Amino acid sequence: MYSALLVNNPFGDPAVLIRCKYRHESVLFDLGDLHTLAPREMLKIGHIFVSHTHVDHFIGFDTILRVCLGRNQRIRLFGPPGFLSQIESKLQGYTWNLVENYSNDFELLVTEISPFRRISRLYRCRAAFRPEPVGEEEIPATAPLVEETFFSVRGAFLNHLIPCLAFCFEEKSRLNILKNGLEDLGLPTGPWLMDLKEAILQGQPDNYPIRIWGKSGERRVDQKILPLGFLKEKAVKITRGQRICYVTDTIYTPENVQRILELADSADQLFIEATFLHEDLEKATLKYHLTARQAGFLARQAAVKRFSLFHFSPKYKGMGDALQVEAMEAFNSRRPVPFPPVSPSFSRGVDL
Repeated sequence: MYSALLVNNPFGDPAVLIRCKYRHESVLFDLGDLHTLAPREMLKIGHIFVSHTHVDHFIGFDTILRVCLGRNQRIRLFGPPGFLSQIESKLQGYTWNLVENYSNDFELLVTEISPFRRISRLYRCRAAFRPEPVGEEEIPATAPLVEETFFSVRGAFLNHLIPCLAFCFEEKSRLNILKNGLEDLGLPTGPWLMDLKEAILQGQPDNYPIRIWGKSGERRVDQKILPLGFLKEKAVKITRGQRICYVTDTIYTPENVQRILELADSADQLFIEATFLHEDLEKATLKYHLTARQAGFLARQAAVKRFSLFHFSPKYKGMGDALQVEAMEAFNSRRPVPFPPVSPSFSRGVDL
């Protein structure tokens, strides 16, 4: 149901788009340069998760703002400590004296994540994006950042000399419609199948009625009503949902490795930075980034099905294949990758 792709090539700004095949919704990890995305793609984005606000991870905020102004749309944004003030600084950089005349109201619901605490504020276009308090809550470290009908997203704080968030998108369950089952029952395909999937994911009882309907031209035509349990048995195969993880801007230390492996364990797809070749380990450590060898080793240790590299340093322009080869060799090797000697200056207790 979901597919994920890098918005830019591995040398470009970080951003990963997760699309839903059957619904008008997408999730975005990080806000790098978004100009390669068509406006119709941006308008599907309902959730944005920002790892940290270095310019190459946050410059795309203005692009989203520009495309969505004047539309009835709400986007939920999540980011690390200081995120609310940074969003407000962005919004206060513009003049909003005419927005009360807009017929539509674009909204940003922004949540700042700290260890064990979340603070949320609402920013409405027609209110000139003045901050409106929504809530502040204490949370357990293992709580998801968001829990929707079809997916959830978890996070973990990593050390980039500042808190930097890694994310894991988890599809609740993968619901495959059995075409043979539909044919045996004489039932059509169509939009009603989304109602069926939503009822299953919501945990509705087996006697919950599912209305089967199709279209005749522009007219909706109801065919019959069948119980949810009967349809689950005859026409649906339920398997584990996809897990898509995103790891960027972090140093290779025991604490970070533990958090990454817990988050990315058995993921279907891991997007992981590989900023330097391992021959430049000293520079990678100094800049709090991973090498390609470290990235490949982490992918193997997490037992991911596949991984994609990004965030290549521009010093390797024309050498992207070397980073890919180094990571794949580490992924296929049994040799451990030792930790470099480093004493990072970073506050403790940053688990999410």
